[in-house]
Amino acid sequence: MMQNSSLDSILRIGEVWSVDGRSVRIKVDENKNVSHLLYCGTVIKNVSVGGFVKISKGYVRIIAKVEGERIALDKDIDEVYHSGQDVLRRYLDVKLLGYIDCNKYYQGIKEMPLVGNECSLIVKTEFELIHSFVSDKSKAICIGSLLLDDEQNINFDINELFGSHIGIFGNTGSGKSYTLAKIYHQLFEKVQNYHSFSKNAKFLLFDFNGEYSGKNTITKEKTIFKLSTSVAVENTNRIPISQSEIAKPELLSILASATDKTQQPFIKRTLQLREYIQKADNALDAFRGLLKKAIRDTLKIEDGVKGNILLSYLCQMLEKNKEEHLDLHEGIGFHSGQHCFLVEVAGRMVYMHDAGSENILPNLPLYKSADDYNFSDNFIAEFIDYMYLQLILDVNSNRAINEHIAPAINKLRGTQKSFDKIFNITNDENDNLFDKSSFVVIDMNSCNTDMKKLVPLIISLEVYRKQKEKKAGAKESLNIIIDEAHNILSYESTRESETWKDYRLEVFEEIIKEGRKFAVFMTLASQRPSDISHTIISQLHNYFIHRLVNQRDIDMIANHVSYLDKLSVEQLPVLPQGGCVVAGVMTQLPVIIQVAPLNKEVAPNSSTIKLVESWMS
Repeated sequence: MMQNSSLDSILRIGEVWSVDGRSVRIKVDENKNVSHLLYCGTVIKNVSVGGFVKISKGYVRIIAKVEGERIALDKDIDEVYHSGQDVLRRYLDVKLLGYIDCNKYYQGIKEMPLVGNECSLIVKTEFELIHSFVSDKSKAICIGSLLLDDEQNINFDINELFGSHIGIFGNTGSGKSYTLAKIYHQLFEKVQNYHSFSKNAKFLLFDFNGEYSGKNTITKEKTIFKLSTSVAVENTNRIPISQSEIAKPELLSILASATDKTQQPFIKRTLQLREYIQKADNALDAFRGLLKKAIRDTLKIEDGVKGNILLSYLCQMLEKNKEEHLDLHEGIGFHSGQHCFLVEVAGRMVYMHDAGSENILPNLPLYKSADDYNFSDNFIAEFIDYMYLQLILDVNSNRAINEHIAPAINKLRGTQKSFDKIFNITNDENDNLFDKSSFVVIDMNSCNTDMKKLVPLIISLEVYRKQKEKKAGAKESLNIIIDEAHNILSYESTRESETWKDYRLEVFEEIIKEGRKFAVFMTLASQRPSDISHTIISQLHNYFIHRLVNQRDIDMIANHVSYLDKLSVEQLPVLPQGGCVVAGVMTQLPVIIQVAPLNKEVAPNSSTIKLVESWMS
């Protein structure tokens, strides 16, 4: 009993001097203004900024964190002479965090302290209770230890971490890629041997710089798509995607960089035309019939410039199916004096505005080649033909102007080449990205900038849609992981149209706001959190924040991450490599941890080159 009393005396540091909401000021006893205390041969570290203290109010142990300390000049009364004298007092400014009850730490305020309540250091068991975030370690992972106490490992509950949206932020070289790999490697080490894990859990990682496509990085049980827009189609590892996913006005408008007022409505009309033809008993015959109508109407145009442009579109559509020796322009000319097309067949000249002129058309090479037309096996190429046909029909009926629509078709033709190197469009709705393994890495290191922005959107849309369609109560979950997320979630990009940028952000904002209902969770890693949509940042549940030195980034984190305290924010610019502030729903208070090392074979390829070894070997 005396030993406990002696220990309490040693651990006491002062008493509550003032209470202002959660902010409490502690007056430190004069004999406790030292850096260390000695008890039974044991050196005990005294309280300092960033440490924890315990305020005793009856049987309630209130836990607070020291955010600052100060020296103040107080008046003290001499008991003998009753004269005033100036005395320097040390005060601690602490913030209430929670309380300990029944040998368990709880976040939140159950009772407020009173002025005069005793304040003391916490003991090791209480320190461990404060930093214990899991009740069952068999359902938790450990990725590191406290930065200032490497003996205190920090465990995170698997449900609360991976059943949430995660943000990993930090400047280049701070260790964010390492942390991302560590988190998911520890998860796979823990649960990959369970059959239900590979059956019910799906992970999709978008890798912009090729950091995670190593054979054993994170896990060896994964599928890697190494995409490239700089090699031949047959040499690429293409992603399977269903045709129905591509045949949507929003996506086709993005591929064609379509404008709101004219080009997007045109694309919708083209999709309606395609749907109408596909519903016919014989879709190919229906398309050929409209082709012939387009030829007839075009040859009756009185504007030679407009007519020749439309004829060139028809020739582009029919060129690939015609006989080699056939000249599609043969026998067609424009008579400027008569303001009409002139057709010559078998030595006979006919003005197309004459009555009965259409009777000669079946013998015209251009008209005959319409019977040889076949749909392309490539969906984008087929849709471009539909666009040309719709444009010709619209221009002939004065519904559209060629100059307003043609740029969208040309843009889609330009995009097709890169698109075909990335995606393998199929008619099979059951094509599954996760057929071979539950962890898929999309390596976009060799893709051009346009495809780097497009690929994550298309794939995320498809997997999110499929996840939403699953029955309520299904056990399958999906984790979408985006490294260098500022590349696709930024408001600042000026390389694209506002419509395209807004649509992409809307898609990912919907996933992050509504995805939890469908067991879809996102993990974002970025070196520039201030560039990412504020809506997305504020919707994250758990944060791993490495060193940040840009004030905009720090302000962004401070303003949008409600789990952080003032002290944690101030630590961000001076964190060591691998050190990070962890905060969110899985922790009862912000903690600063040092991420434990990964074996080289499972670590990401993100290390900084050692120039001396490279130059002087």
